[in-house]
Amino acid sequence: MTAVVVVGAGQAGLSAGYFLPRFGVDDYILLDHYPGPGGAWSRRWPSLTLAAANHVHDLPGWGLHEALGEHCDQVPAADGVARYFGEYERRFAIPVRRPAHVSTVTRTGDADRPYAVTGIADGQEFTVRPAAVINCTGTWDRPFWPTVPGAGSFAGRQLHAHEYRAAEPFAGLTVAVVGAGITAVQLLVEIAAVADTVWFSRREPEWDDRPFDPDRGRRAVARVEERVRAGLPPGSVVSVTGLPLTEPMRRAREAGILAWNPMFRALGPDGVVLTDGTTRHVDVVLWCTGFRYSMDHLAPLGLRAPGGGIVMTGRLATEVAGEPRLHLLGYGPSASTIGANRAGREAARAVAELVG
Repeated sequence: MTAVVVVGAGQAGLSAGYFLPRFGVDDYILLDHYPGPGGAWSRRWPSLTLAAANHVHDLPGWGLHEALGEHCDQVPAADGVARYFGEYERRFAIPVRRPAHVSTVTRTGDADRPYAVTGIADGQEFTVRPAAVINCTGTWDRPFWPTVPGAGSFAGRQLHAHEYRAAEPFAGLTVAVVGAGITAVQLLVEIAAVADTVWFSRREPEWDDRPFDPDRGRRAVARVEERVRAGLPPGSVVSVTGLPLTEPMRRAREAGILAWNPMFRALGPDGVVLTDGTTRHVDVVLWCTGFRYSMDHLAPLGLRAPGGGIVMTGRLATEVAGEPRLHLLGYGPSASTIGANRAGREAARAVAELVG
């Protein structure tokens, strides 16, 4: 019987898959619901290159540039990461079963095999009863749509960044971009080349032109970690660090593209209703409002704390409190690619001590 089930084969899942045998666990499997390698990266919009993407950190043991070559920065991230992850799986013989759709994780009452993982693979239902579960499902499949009065009356098009593929379909239109994160500003600049744009967000964006050194990164992650250890929703690292004021972003600000507006109070048939009650015409609303952790399959476990999050513990806050054989990677402080690597190592080490 399988000792460890890893749910998801993105950055965190592959990191866990790399480290498990190195800590003595050879009986494990990764269940991935995507049809091919690359995880959520394979769904990114085609114009997002590896150079423009939020940094894709090297997986342990074999780096991105080693796999794709030193001059791969202009490769579309969706293609480059999928190729990298696929070659990584083969190089280290990581056992990935796909497409495998996990529907539920439940408790069995068996101390040695405490969970039952059920789902569908190859059209057939399956049930695995592992000694431990490392969940690495990330956020990409749970786009967050805020509730806005009048949203149903808007006659134009609404889409989430999750659905975005290219700017050309918006040529000649007026597009409202909503959100204060890196994705919002990247897409705003791209769309502004072909359309009129207007930028809204609930929180005024904070720009930072300082280099993002390791100390700043550690402090930001520590603040997110503090929240999840208290059982609060994790929030984002960007909300702590601010937006990086790179040279392209500086030029876009000078050109008036990144002129921020406070969040509109409603949508109407013709556009957005501003805080002063006037309506500004827009043809499209692009919601760059982030994602939530994909964990519907974990719902039977009742993990939510009164604070709205999940109480996490362990050295890197990967372990669910009271559930030493259940680890969540990509949740809270391990949401970045470098954080996912570290979390993969720690989760593999922790479960190996229990099941090895």
